[in-house]
Amino acid sequence: METDILTNIKIEKSETSKLPKNGVNNLKFGSSFTDHMFICTYKNGKWQDAKITPYQPLSLDPSTRVFHYGQAIFEGMKAYKDANNDIFLFRPDKNQERLNKSAVRMQMPELPKELFFDGLTTLLQIEKDWIPTAEGNSLYIRPFMIASGHGIYAAPSDEYIFMIICSPSGKYYAKDVNVVIAEHYSRAANGGVGAAKAAGNYGAQFYPTQQAIKKGFNQIIWTDSTHTYLEEAGTMNVFFRINDTLLTAPTSERILDGVTRKSIITLAKDMGISVEERRVSVEELKEAAKNGSLKEIFGAGTAAVITRIVKFSYKNEEFALPKVESSYADMFKKHLTDIQYNRSADKFNWRFKIL
Repeated sequence: METDILTNIKIEKSETSKLPKNGVNNLKFGSSFTDHMFICTYKNGKWQDAKITPYQPLSLDPSTRVFHYGQAIFEGMKAYKDANNDIFLFRPDKNQERLNKSAVRMQMPELPKELFFDGLTTLLQIEKDWIPTAEGNSLYIRPFMIASGHGIYAAPSDEYIFMIICSPSGKYYAKDVNVVIAEHYSRAANGGVGAAKAAGNYGAQFYPTQQAIKKGFNQIIWTDSTHTYLEEAGTMNVFFRINDTLLTAPTSERILDGVTRKSIITLAKDMGISVEERRVSVEELKEAAKNGSLKEIFGAGTAAVITRIVKFSYKNEEFALPKVESSYADMFKKHLTDIQYNRSADKFNWRFKIL
């Protein structure tokens, strides 16, 4: 695949700013967007026309292939501002690598590393005033790619658009959550696209999640197609603490290789905590809840960071989790956020400084 090396990104600045007069520390997650966006196109076998423009709508033909065949992938990242107003990303190389893994699975062109990082860092330098400073707040970054070629015959597109947009955001979950374990619906299947960050994976979750919300739950813990083994929690990877051992499902073609997930595993091993990446059955979880060995369940992801799950339900049987001292969830969240906000040493070299 050919590519143009991006030494010069065309920049068109917005004439006015939408930056709120009272700052960006109290904005709802994913609802407000910064002044600019990064965009480039894939045509004639190469990436080209990289530019930063004012945030604006796209004009797309009704036959644009993303509408008909769902070739769309995305990533989720955050930019953090420390006490000195320096700006950092957290393991952005892993997001870039995963974007390309998703692209390969969805028969889309891979994005050169130089293009990804040039566009990302240039955009963040322009939008630095949009990065919140309040505790727990950050600038959420959404890189994504869509099929932009025309035609309604079933085949991969020959043209694509890659973009990066940004949204200053507070906490994703304001409190702990209750979940129901899936008995009928599945998030992904063997041989499917569960390991890709494909847009359709999330659209398919909306209906069963809304059914769970109507019953008083916040999210779903997804199970495999046999509904025997636990896999993910809503849009997050999920961890279980049984006694003092941390358990999580192994990554597979059904389960997303989360950046927060792998960071927690690294931290746990570094701290001497026993970690097992293996299948955890619904029955094992229920038994652990009944005999008192289940200490914690928590979800992990870029948007939510770490979210404690305080109750789960399966086949109308509910299990409340105990309040524990020295919570793994709280400990990992503190370690991660201290690294992300440049409050502690970064022995793993996970921070990436922008400014």
